[in-house]
Amino acid sequence: MATLSNTSIKEWHQGWKLMLASLVGFGYYSVMIYAMGLFMEPLSNEFGWNRSQISAGMSISAILSIPLSPVVGAMIDRWGSRKLALPGLILMTGAISAFSISNGSLTQWWLLWTIYALCGLGVKATIWIAAVSGVFTTSRGLALAIVMTGAALAQIIVPPSAQWLIAEFGWRLALIGLALGWGVPSLLLSYLFLFDAHDRQKNITHKQKDASNEALVGLTVKQALRDRNLWLIAGSTITMMMLTVGVLVHQVPLFTDVGLSREEAAWLASISGVGGIAGKLITGYLMDRSNPNFVGGATMGVAALGFLFLMEPFRSMPVIVGCAFIIGYSSGAKLQITAFLTGRYAGMKHFGTIFGVMSSLITVGSAFGPFMAGAIFDHYGNYDMLLNIGVVGALCAGCALFILGKQPNWSPLDDNQAKG
Repeated sequence: MATLSNTSIKEWHQGWKLMLASLVGFGYYSVMIYAMGLFMEPLSNEFGWNRSQISAGMSISAILSIPLSPVVGAMIDRWGSRKLALPGLILMTGAISAFSISNGSLTQWWLLWTIYALCGLGVKATIWIAAVSGVFTTSRGLALAIVMTGAALAQIIVPPSAQWLIAEFGWRLALIGLALGWGVPSLLLSYLFLFDAHDRQKNITHKQKDASNEALVGLTVKQALRDRNLWLIAGSTITMMMLTVGVLVHQVPLFTDVGLSREEAAWLASISGVGGIAGKLITGYLMDRSNPNFVGGATMGVAALGFLFLMEPFRSMPVIVGCAFIIGYSSGAKLQITAFLTGRYAGMKHFGTIFGVMSSLITVGSAFGPFMAGAIFDHYGNYDMLLNIGVVGALCAGCALFILGKQPNWSPLDDNQAKG
């Protein structure tokens, strides 16, 4: 027990700066997700676009990243996160700022999202998850939880910030302000502190390499593609990404449609971010110490209550606040659960590539979710059908994790265990 404790302390001592840079970078990739709800009304008023047309840009961007995510994962396995993140952060800042030149052409709007997708490959979640997973082993669950609070912080900070920037300076300058306000600190921290296992391997001794071999074993990519457990994990996450991203992108218009002001809706959206932070930290702590399949399944399944009680006749301000927190809790933990369980079931030998494939499948859900939510609203005039689908989907996503098989005990001797 003492050895484990000492190992954990050493990990935190050596890795906290990396974790800080990854936390801020991880949050930057989420900025546009949590900001778009605030830009829908100004864009619609100025250009006459409907919500599904606006949301389609984000869906197009996500779809374009699907075939490239495994390539990014393989590049991480070969070169490390730093060589991708630094240029990626610069390009991402330029891509977000470029949305300010929109002139009312849907073709241009969707082209800008295409550019955004290509620039965003260097700051995808895989970059930060792989960096932290390669450095932390005994405290990986909590370390991933802290890094992924970057998205929850964005969920708290971005909606009210975007609303203030739009009100004070207009939507065009607001986009530039969001890009620089988050992009510059991200770049500075990554330049100073983003050194992952690939960078540290240059100075590691042979004895230390032998001691760290456990992090270098696992399934091959072909084995992972045939693994039932990894497909269950992917299916659960796709479902939750589709539902929660759809709701999060549309949560401001969803709340205003039930009678709240834009300011109230923006601050209420921040409550989802508070729930996201709680979900990440509590789930990360529990997954290091309890059955992670049970913890993950319960975290996904509880979102069904959030979707259910957002519908009539339950809907009231206190209930809406509680639902925003619950959905934020599950949404905040979903990617962390996927990363943790992928590492457990696939090992770390080809984690970047395997999680890149997983990320592509996840992106299908996040690409379809905002468009589905917008199409449901355009067809029905409300979001009730989305919430009904959410109840069933969240329960199915939770069950998928409950029925996962026994986790492999990865060690150097077990590297080829899946071959049998």
